[in-house]
Amino acid sequence: QFVAAMVVLDTWQYGWHRLMHSSGLLYRHVHSWHHRLVAPYAYAAQYNHPLEGLVLDTAGGALALAVTGMAPLTAAAFFSFATLKAVDDHSGVLVPGNPLHLLFRNNTAYHDVHHQVRGGRCNYAQLFFVAWDKLMGTYVPYEVVRARHGGLEAVPLKKKKKA
Repeated sequence: QFVAAMVVLDTWQYGWHRLMHSSGLLYRHVHSWHHRLVAPYAYAAQYNHPLEGLVLDTAGGALALAVTGMAPLTAAAFFSFATLKAVDDHSGVLVPGNPLHLLFRNNTAYHDVHHQVRGGRCNYAQLFFVAWDKLMGTYVPYEVVRARHGGLEAVPLKKKKKA
């Protein structure tokens, strides 16, 4: 049930997140609230327009719950984990050995690329997996490099030109 809920929520959020970037109206009036923060930090995970919170998080969570039929304790564990994962993805902190980064390719670095100035058209996947980005052609790989300030940062890999 836990994994099924992850798939349902990821699918729901990918679709809506991409739609919010594709629709000028939705982006301008709803999703742009979240992207006011170019450099994400932990609280940014839940910093969004109330309509976005209702559609992506509340409705998506209700759908995951309805489809999987999770028991209350399982649901509490799942939604707590999903919130923790969202906060970590928006933390902007790349800590070597972070277990969430080891388990999921959709992590802080992956989502940082999405929040970069030119990243708004890629890496829409949220929370757990990158499968929808790969299937839909919106996946942009990255590498983690040492930044000028001494920390680590995610840098999108440039596409290789065909010869």
